[in-house]
Amino acid sequence: MQNGPAVRRRKLGAELRTLRTDAGFTSGEAARLVGWHQSKVSRIETGASGAKPDDVRLLLDAYGVRDEHLRELLLMLAGPKDPGGRHRWWHAYRGVLPPAYRDFISLESQASTMRTLETTVVPGLLQTPEYARAVTRAAVRDLAEESLDALVEVRLARQDVLCSDRPLELSAVLDEAVLRREVGGPEVMARQLEQLVEAARLPQVRLQVLPFTAGAHVGLTGPFVIFSFPSTSDLDVVVLDQLTSSLYLERKEDLVSYSEAFDTLRFHALSPEDSLDYIAGIGDGA
Repeated sequence: MQNGPAVRRRKLGAELRTLRTDAGFTSGEAARLVGWHQSKVSRIETGASGAKPDDVRLLLDAYGVRDEHLRELLLMLAGPKDPGGRHRWWHAYRGVLPPAYRDFISLESQASTMRTLETTVVPGLLQTPEYARAVTRAAVRDLAEESLDALVEVRLARQDVLCSDRPLELSAVLDEAVLRREVGGPEVMARQLEQLVEAARLPQVRLQVLPFTAGAHVGLTGPFVIFSFPSTSDLDVVVLDQLTSSLYLERKEDLVSYSEAFDTLRFHALSPEDSLDYIAGIGDGA
């Protein structure tokens, strides 16, 4: 079974392989130390399958790893201890969710902050049911009604991260085109704009509008998401959505570049207070 996003399984596997070789063990010797078959060690190290936190602890103890920061980092890569909990609710939709989307939801469920630039549609975490249905129907052609219902359910279920005990902190910059594009018809769009105003008042949501008058900007190359995680920045990742897949960037230089780009976009965008008024004004004129 593959636990957690592929990008993090690969990172965890590479780290564990390095620790094993540094400790002077072959994969076969490591497997014998912990009572496993060699193939399990190999699958974990290549990212072909995930490792539970208890598995990671067992390997770290066998390799003599005592660095608490490193242990914490690798345990976070392994993900939550309870794979059947609420944070894994999306497994019930495996039949309709592509792997890249499941990876994205997994990252979203564990992140502490999410910074996103949207240039075409309202962020999924802030969509109304009607808007989500219209977007999904347009994005996935020839979709059966049952599958459409399931995908809309998933999009709405994702929004729970904003109202959990430790809510995700969302910082979003929206190009004005997002607000002007009529998705689902006038009534659907009017309600969506109202929803954005309501969301912008939440303490965990920071919403800014990048008006057309800002001219050309660094975000013209396309939308992106930056996930950050509690305790350490070593797990931060940039996600770029493409038509048929998603690209995950983890290199320090990529994270720095996109973080700087997001800061620039926020600087040129309207303030959160002015953005709220701007959205409300567009809604009043709709």
